[in-house]
Amino acid sequence: MTTGVTNARAIVREAAERLEAAGVPEPYVSAEILLCEVLGVGRGELAMFRGTLTDAQSATYESWISRRIEREPVQRIIGRAYFRNIVLELDEHTLIPRSDTESVVDAVLESVDRREGVCRVLDLGTGSGAIAISISSERPSSEVHATDTSKKALDLARQNATANSATIRFHHSDIAANLENLQGSVDILVSNPPYIPSAEIKTLPPEVRDWDPTTALDGGPDGLHFYRRILAEVSPLLAIGADVVLEIGDGQADDVLALGEDAGFVALGTRKDLAGSTRGAILQWNG
Repeated sequence: MTTGVTNARAIVREAAERLEAAGVPEPYVSAEILLCEVLGVGRGELAMFRGTLTDAQSATYESWISRRIEREPVQRIIGRAYFRNIVLELDEHTLIPRSDTESVVDAVLESVDRREGVCRVLDLGTGSGAIAISISSERPSSEVHATDTSKKALDLARQNATANSATIRFHHSDIAANLENLQGSVDILVSNPPYIPSAEIKTLPPEVRDWDPTTALDGGPDGLHFYRRILAEVSPLLAIGADVVLEIGDGQADDVLALGEDAGFVALGTRKDLAGSTRGAILQWNG
């Protein structure tokens, strides 16, 4: 990396050219975000930077750009992700929360707003806690519960909840196991389960394939394994009229809604993300 460069734009441009040559997607964005983190400034402030990097800053930036060239995601490099209005620490046990999931949170918030009194929300497979913490933060009158099969993921989610001043009750659970105290009381169930067909995992971008935990991606041969389990197992937890909001992959909407109807749920429709892809399937339990 060139030394003595005093213009942030030039520093970013040089790094972005290296990233682009290595085939890294959105190279300028990666280079800019990483430099902002090194300097401790926001992206809007970066254009005003006119100093020189210290030796330590230069070494860190060089290391981070090298890691990005190897297709390590920016969020893994800096150790955290930004989701809606919260900041989430990350580790190897959880997915990187992505903007696609924000539409699922929006669908849950709309369901909360239609209800009177305290709304009990259950997030199955919380991972880093992105969904549960967002709901608790944006609708603090709700009673939010979150589960995961991984105790290490739950530890991280607890830390993230504390850091974001969110009140959440965590449970070590596989789908509906060990949740007897919630039976018949959940008003909204939400989940972003693994939904990638097993054979397709090897075709995913390296940022996902090589850095997200496979257990959080692999949805079985057809990608629908966990939807079948959720829809078959959660009804004892649900109050009459409860909504179920499930994040889904491309092309899975009809299958997931049909699975829900086969399990006794009413299909209410779907939800698109900001890119226009169908990202959520919404059902209702009427007993």
